[in-house]
Amino acid sequence: MDKLKKYQDILANYLVEYSKIKPANLPDIDSYAIIDRENNHFQLLQLGWQGEDYFFTVVLHFDIKNGKVWFQRNITDRDVVDELMEMGVEKKDIVLGFRYPKMRRVCQEKREIV
Repeated sequence: MDKLKKYQDILANYLVEYSKIKPANLPDIDSYAIIDRENNHFQLLQLGWQGEDYFFTVVLHFDIKNGKVWFQRNITDRDVVDELMEMGVEKKDIVLGFRYPKMRRVCQEKREIV
């Protein structure tokens, strides 16, 4: 299996499994895995009603660019990077897109997740 398909499958499976978890404190909120393999965008959305207020948020967002998984958004308390590595994403192929580019270079020089 080529790396692109492998990473697409990992991200899709991760989001589908995560979307099955019902937030205990948000009973009227539904989770949706949005999977766009053609353009390599992967999101977990949550939406619904919280009392009388409409709730809509992107919980997780990943892109695949140039063979790397770009981790763009995370508003969970999960160790998503560790979980993705356990599923087969190589550490060197994970980019923390939400970090300022200069910080990504510093981390890369230290051989940390960028």
